[in-house]
Amino acid sequence: MKVCLFNSCRTWGGGEKWHLDAAMALAAPRFHVLAGVHPGSDLQKRLVDAGIESRAFTIGNLSLLNPVRLGQLYRWFRTEAVETVILNLPSDLKVAGVAARLAGVPRIIYRRGSAIPVRNTLLNRWLFRHVVTDVIANSKETKQTILARNSRLIDPSRIRVIYNGIDPADYLTGPPTARTGTVDDPLVLGTAGRLSRQKNQVFLLETLRRLQQRGLHCRLLIAGTGPLRTELEEEARRLGVAASIEFLGFVEDMSGFLSQIDVFLLSSLWEGFGYVLTEAMACARPIVAFDHSSNPEVVVQGETGLLTDPGDVEAFCDAVAHLASHPELRGQMGAA
Repeated sequence: MKVCLFNSCRTWGGGEKWHLDAAMALAAPRFHVLAGVHPGSDLQKRLVDAGIESRAFTIGNLSLLNPVRLGQLYRWFRTEAVETVILNLPSDLKVAGVAARLAGVPRIIYRRGSAIPVRNTLLNRWLFRHVVTDVIANSKETKQTILARNSRLIDPSRIRVIYNGIDPADYLTGPPTARTGTVDDPLVLGTAGRLSRQKNQVFLLETLRRLQQRGLHCRLLIAGTGPLRTELEEEARRLGVAASIEFLGFVEDMSGFLSQIDVFLLSSLWEGFGYVLTEAMACARPIVAFDHSSNPEVVVQGETGLLTDPGDVEAFCDAVAHLASHPELRGQMGAA
């Protein structure tokens, strides 16, 4: 079977990691895998390194109105005799999905990775009813947001929840160091994700400030790149915590990064599925995150981490402080 994974995102993130992992796993004797990607993207480079055939296309929201782009995709799907295409972005669905339908591709799967409602527009209703044959949702929360604004957008039986997967062998390390946050041995907090409004790292800067005001000696490692780095650095200086924060940029070795920290923090406003949560837990690190979106599907409250009301900085600080003063609990949660 010939399977095409189509992801035109320019940057690297959870969706791109999923497409790379899926391509590598499917590229066995049973499947012929090819990929549609953005030219020069990190995903394309990694697919090349993995020996996966790819072709580059520049896709935008208005590409559906571009007959040249539609024609290129149509001919590619027809020439390659693609039998299944798995699409990533909404723009990919609007353009590559339509081209695949015109080319007669039997199975057109939209992988939805964001737990935000699908807009109930005429175009979306047409796409979900006449183009998409199946949907992969990366969490129950993502599935319910697909139908949040139109329960009849697509038959729910055609939406399959498949959680993102990782290989624990790639991450497993020893339990966290039993630190409580002293002057000589500060507690190390860590987070990872694109520096963006969605990931809400500014909340963690305020968390760090309040924890230090309480007398907890701690520092924060932030892994990731994004458009808000300068703004976050300026905010850290304004809050007086810049000396206790390290912006690491893009981190390739997540296991190495996670082995340096005691507690993993996630302050995202929403998550389709928090890859970083599973990576942190695979490294035996306890979690503090918001009790919303898909987080409760990943983190077991009181067993593998602590979940707090979204945006409640005092409750978030209480959770971190509790883990700081109970290193044995951190070890138990990490082991769980």
